[in-house]
Amino acid sequence: MKKVLAIILGGGAGTRLYPLTKLRAKPAVPVAGKYRLIDIPVSNCINSEIFKIYVLTQFNSASLNRHIARTYNFSGFSEGFVEVLAAQQTPENPNWFQGTADAVRQYIWMLQEWDVDEFLILSGDHLYRMDYRQFIQRHRETNADITLSVIPIDDRRASDFGLMKIDNSGRVIDFSEKPKGEALAQMRVDTTVLGLTPEQAASQPYIASMGIYVFKKDVLFKLLKESVERTDFGKEIIPDAAKDHNVQAYLFDDYWEDIGTIEAFYNANLALTQQPMPPFSFYDEEAPIYTRARYLPPTKLLDCHVTESIIGEGCILKNCRIQHSVLGVRSRIETGCVIEESLLMGADFYQASVERQCSIDKGDIPVGIGPDTIIRRAIIDKNARIGHDVKIINKDNVQEADRESQGFYIRSGIVVVLKNAVITDGTII
Repeated sequence: MKKVLAIILGGGAGTRLYPLTKLRAKPAVPVAGKYRLIDIPVSNCINSEIFKIYVLTQFNSASLNRHIARTYNFSGFSEGFVEVLAAQQTPENPNWFQGTADAVRQYIWMLQEWDVDEFLILSGDHLYRMDYRQFIQRHRETNADITLSVIPIDDRRASDFGLMKIDNSGRVIDFSEKPKGEALAQMRVDTTVLGLTPEQAASQPYIASMGIYVFKKDVLFKLLKESVERTDFGKEIIPDAAKDHNVQAYLFDDYWEDIGTIEAFYNANLALTQQPMPPFSFYDEEAPIYTRARYLPPTKLLDCHVTESIIGEGCILKNCRIQHSVLGVRSRIETGCVIEESLLMGADFYQASVERQCSIDKGDIPVGIGPDTIIRRAIIDKNARIGHDVKIINKDNVQEADRESQGFYIRSGIVVVLKNAVITDGTII
């Protein structure tokens, strides 16, 4: 894998994940109580022995830079690195990244310097565990110019994806973006070609792109230079290339979730609490997910009732009830609280006991969840200060709302409290 360089696409402004992306790049959004989204593809690369990794981003990249610099330091005896490449204006190109392909195109001058055979292009907002060595091996065995990683899907979900057709050798011969009706029926394929059993192939007769690609080095540069007006890999570059190039499909038949929306992000996090087997597990010693070591103390629980939940390290919980929830690092929950089906991202720092008491004496609200507060079906971003006897329950069942001045949004019926927001005592949302 020394001849492979990985490029992780950090995405645009992250509008579908707003307000979680208000103050941070999409790959820096916290996930599962202690990780960040960028940790997933980077860990997959490290576990696949791919150590040359660039992350392309252009919005709010300060926290992402800080996380990567503190987390991924390879020894001086290897040429491994994880580096952020932010969008920059140059005399040749005064624009921001216009799409996935354009982001890579703007850094061709630097990528050309590397002595590599393939470029592995990944997305920064997917939750999955994959050994890219098998993916690249398939690419080399079929002498492909481009290989796409695909998932098999059933009739129910097929119209939500960009689908493709393959021939008997696994070569991609046709693309269709979110087809319906007769157009959908035309995209059925025999997925036994890719290794599914006849039973699986019958129930999952479509294949959809995961947005993960391997390119031969010279093919990538040729396509990017020839079609300057085409800015997206999945919608433009690859469908056009399929006519004249060997574009192959590689089947990934395991858990994969695109967590690019608030609802998908919320559901994916809460699914981690399922027992006995969550759809995705962080408890794999063979292929761990790495993140920054924070050296936090163990979590402290004082007379709490906790069911079906994940609690990060360094939390302090007092006489409260936590049900089907994920609590991030340094979460602080006071007496009498009820937290149900919620994702709390925790805090970036501790408030000393004296400081907390001074805040309360002055009428201010300390970081964390105040006494007798009820939180149900919500996402509480980092460093939020929730007062005494607050009810975050979406009592009117509102589906969409923008209340930035009041410290929260509602997306798909899920209340999202902003990072650093202050919700005063007695507030009902």
